[in-house]
Amino acid sequence: MYTLKRIYDPPSPNDGFRVLVDRLWPRGLRKEAARLDLWLKDIAPSPELRTWFGHDPAKFAEFTKAYRAELDANPAVKQLSELGKAHSRITLLYAAKDEQVNHAVVLAKYLAGSQ
Repeated sequence: MYTLKRIYDPPSPNDGFRVLVDRLWPRGLRKEAARLDLWLKDIAPSPELRTWFGHDPAKFAEFTKAYRAELDANPAVKQLSELGKAHSRITLLYAAKDEQVNHAVVLAKYLAGSQ
């Protein structure tokens, strides 16, 4: 099971295996405070796609389509899927302020559909 959580929210024992899915380290967060099990930078959108999107809600549908195409060709998806089989709960951590319009939402739905 994959769940989503902002990296700035306090860690919880219910998080299970904690994976940061951002390419860039979150601003103002000390690595010790993050309590990560894995930082999987390669699962994030390409720098070009991320820059183009800019968290603009008007571009989210097109971003979703482009990011899913990137995920189709991304070997990190297999690694994350394998972790999903090994752990009962995976928490995908992201830094974006908008909890509905971000790449982690797309990634979680993609992973749920690939199992």
